[in-house]
Amino acid sequence: MSDHDERNANRLRRELPDEVPPSQRPEQAPAAGDASEGPPAERQHEPRAGLTGRQRLVKGLWPPRLTRAQLIVALLLFGLGFGLAVQVASNSDGDSALRGARQEDLVRILDELDDRTQRLEDEKQGLEKQRDELENSSDQAEEARKQTLEKERQLGVLAGTVAAQGPGITVTIQDTKGMVEADMLLDAVQELRAAGAEAIQVNGVRVVAGTYLTDAGKSVSVDGNKINAPYRFQVIGKPQDLEPALNIPGGVVQTLEKEQATVTVERSGKIVVDALRAAERPDYARSSSQ
Repeated sequence: MSDHDERNANRLRRELPDEVPPSQRPEQAPAAGDASEGPPAERQHEPRAGLTGRQRLVKGLWPPRLTRAQLIVALLLFGLGFGLAVQVASNSDGDSALRGARQEDLVRILDELDDRTQRLEDEKQGLEKQRDELENSSDQAEEARKQTLEKERQLGVLAGTVAAQGPGITVTIQDTKGMVEADMLLDAVQELRAAGAEAIQVNGVRVVAGTYLTDAGKSVSVDGNKINAPYRFQVIGKPQDLEPALNIPGGVVQTLEKEQATVTVERSGKIVVDALRAAERPDYARSSSQ
């Protein structure tokens, strides 16, 4: 090596810093793509050493961080669940009477349903017979007139404009405590109608399709006519259907007896319903045949 080259090497050696001992060297920067690389804000959320998976799950779920959308969804789900629970409870209450009923009571209920089905079938056959007679009659005009008069009498009975008689039952409700209310009597009327009652009269007031019952102190008002206990129903229909309908488990008789009322039902081969309603002429409706 020449003197010139030796002088240049000595000069470069003096300018370079002394070699740093390994113990004083700074930590090596993480290599590109290292999983630990990232800003401090991200590294501080890394799971602490020593925590189990369950502990990390608990720390992630609590305390909860709810947004407004999540809160609205939670409220909607709660409302839906509450509604379903109420519906299930109401259905359970409605079926509890049947679940606790005796075998003979269940058989009676089934017989009543069969009787209602039979009544509807008989009505269907009667209408079909009228249609056939009208179609096959040689004098269709006369046959139509007879059927019209018969239908008018039937509608008069239902509307309460004509008196009626026939087999049926008499229902007497004694209410010494004054606990019987209008809605209980209305339940009796509806149950009788469902069982096939064709004409009903209570304490001298004819019950029709538009009849309404309201409470009037310790008494009941029927279409504005105040009636007092004992309440006496005269009902025309098939006694074998009417009486069981009132005595079904959880039915009218049991409900009234819970209110300390006394109910008696008597069958009869002839019931007279003679309370009449005035025929009302409609204000606007007119027959389309006129």
